[in-house]
Formats: sequence, structure tokens, C-alpha cells
Amino acid sequence: MLELKSKTIAVICNYQLRPDRIGGMDRFFVAYDTKAKLLGCDVKWFFKGQAVFDFYKDLDIVLVQDTSVEATFLNHLKQNTTVYNCVVTHFTELCTSFYKKVKQYTKAYCIAVDHNPRPLDGFPLKKRIKLKVKGVLYSKFTDQFIAVSKYTKHHILNDYGYFLRKKVKVIYNGIDVSIYKQQELRQAKQFIVASHLRQSKGIQDLLAALDQINSADLEGVSIDIYGEGPMENELKALSQQYKLQNIVSFKGSSANLPKLFRNYDYMIQPTYMECFSLSLLESLSANVPVITTQVGGNLELITDGDNGFVFQAGDVSALKQVLESILKKEQKIAKDVFLLVHDQFSLDKMVDEHFNLVECI
Repeated sequence: MLELKSKTIAVICNYQLRPDRIGGMDRFFVAYDTKAKLLGCDVKWFFKGQAVFDFYKDLDIVLVQDTSVEATFLNHLKQNTTVYNCVVTHFTELCTSFYKKVKQYTKAYCIAVDHNPRPLDGFPLKKRIKLKVKGVLYSKFTDQFIAVSKYTKHHILNDYGYFLRKKVKVIYNGIDVSIYKQQELRQAKQFIVASHLRQSKGIQDLLAALDQINSADLEGVSIDIYGEGPMENELKALSQQYKLQNIVSFKGSSANLPKLFRNYDYMIQPTYMECFSLSLLESLSANVPVITTQVGGNLELITDGDNGFVFQAGDVSALKQVLESILKKEQKIAKDVFLLVHDQFSLDKMVDEHFNLVECI
């Protein structure tokens, strides 16, 4: 076990705490706090949210509602005498004046974890120039950048400047594999989607692909969509337009997904942008192979024909062909797919690698 002389850590997360959506990152945050206590470290957390619920009851949390977590933390530094040895950020923008101000108020070691996906076709020229300028101006105030995939590392360097090579490290996301029960018998009839309902997740492509499949091939098929978001009403309208009401069900958010995954034969994730998807890890951990796109870090986890099927993002015809081939039993994933996640992407490994950075301070 690591031996850390008592350190005080602040973790600033632009992340909404919600009791109806307890996912992989929620479990990481709690596991990180538990590890910190075991090692004699104090952690103060800054989250978005309305109230602290039971899952987070043991954490020292400042909840933010009407302003940004960054502004709240800076105000906290002004008003408190707490000396932080380490400041960690999650889901915040990299290379901004925030990090400069943190260094002005505290000499803490700053770690910025990049969970932010990039657009499929890249940023427009104006934004690319702006990011390069921010990299020059503000990257020196961050001591360590953490990329959650090799894809993310490439884009940190491409966005902000390759002079950051020595400051960027890959630490893959991990999940608590113990809470996932494995699916055993694969019938290729029950499909799950677990996703925020926004345009970049590509669920509209899934509905369009289903519309093009012969109704006889869809007999007995069910697709349950878990999640909510700005496209929810539009997607429901599309489902009705395509007459998919007997096939597609919108289930809303659920805190019970770890128990539900095993009820499905495949997960479908037609996303346009991704860093390193926790949903993919969760599905595989439940022994449920994945139908997904080539974007982000997906190809660092999914091998086409081995633990899932991969198609080009936005290609409705390609998704239709994958689904048809599975429904007609022309191709299938027959092997167990949970072993890779259990061996290489556990929550314990993720937490340990994050604390290896704190140990070096």
C-alpha cells in the first residue's frame, strides 16, 4: 500500500450529482475518497448538484448550484486558510485562467483530468487557434494532464501543443467489476442503449437503421433505451414516425444498470464522439458485447468481431447491415467478453494509478 504523509486534496468536478444516475464515475469518486482516508489524506470535493444523498454521505462535499465549480473553488480559496497539496479537476476545460488563479492562491500540484470528447470532424479553425493560444498561456499552471485514453492524449497534444508531451499521462477509466453479473445465454433479440439523449450520441441513426430493416427480421426484438437529454422528445417522435413503438422503449435514467445489463444480448452505442466510454466497460463487464462506432477510445477497447462490432459513425446503412447480420445469425459474438475488463480496467487499478501521482508530490 502507498504510504502518503498526510496530504490535503481538493477535487473540482463539473459533474452533476444525481441519486437516479449512479454510474462509473460516481463509484470512482467514492472509491478515491475511501483510498484517500486509508492513506491518511483529506479530500474536499466540489460538485454540481441539489443535495448530498446516501451514496456520497461520507464525502466532504461543497455543492454548487448557481455558479461554476471553478468559481466556487476560487472563492473558497479566498475565504479559507486550508492549504492544499494537490488540486485535481474532472470534466472542466483545460488550459484556462482558472489554473493560473489556483496557482496564485495556493502552491498546490495541479492535475487536470480530460474526459472531454472532440467533434467527429474536429474543431473549426478559429477554435483550434484559440486552443493553441490557451496552451501557450496557461498550460504551465497545470503540472500533470491525465488523458482517459490514447485518443484523448493525442487530442490534448494536438489541441494545446506537442510541447506538453512530458506532462500528459494516460490513465484509463475503470469500473467496479464486482457489481456486474454476467449474461450467460445470448439470443440476439434483446438490445440495450445506455446514453445521454443528445445528437452526438447518434441514437437517431439507430432509429433510422431500424426503419430500414425488414419487419419480419425484427419480430421478437426489443431495444431498451436508458437515459435522458435534450433530444428525448425528438427521438420519441422519430420512433413513432418509424412505427417502432413495439420494439423501442424509452426507460429514462436508472441507478440499477449494473443489474440490468445482464438481461441483454448486445449493447448499441452509435456515438459520434467519445473519450473512453464507461458504458462500454459496463456492458462488457456484464458479458454483453457492443455494437459501436470507431470514434474516440472505442477501438482501444472493442475489437471488431471479437468482443463487439464496429461501424463508421453516422453511417446508417452500415449500422443496419450489422444489426441485420446479427438478427439473421450470419455473425455473432459467441465468446465471453468480460475478461478484458476484469483484467485491465478495474476500478481499483484506476484509483491506484491516480494515487500514484499524489504519492510523487
